[in-house]
Amino acid sequence: MTALHQIKQITNRSDATLFQDAIGLAALTVMLVVGLHLPVLV
Repeated sequence: MTALHQIKQITNRSDATLFQDAIGLAALTVMLVVGLHLPVLV
């Protein structure tokens, strides 16, 4: 079994959670950027 085949199987099994993880990552990135720029805005 090749690595590419394993990755395809993993993504097929976890489509819903992969989408939720991407949303969570985007939210964390926004919070990080806002938190780092907050002292400049105050």
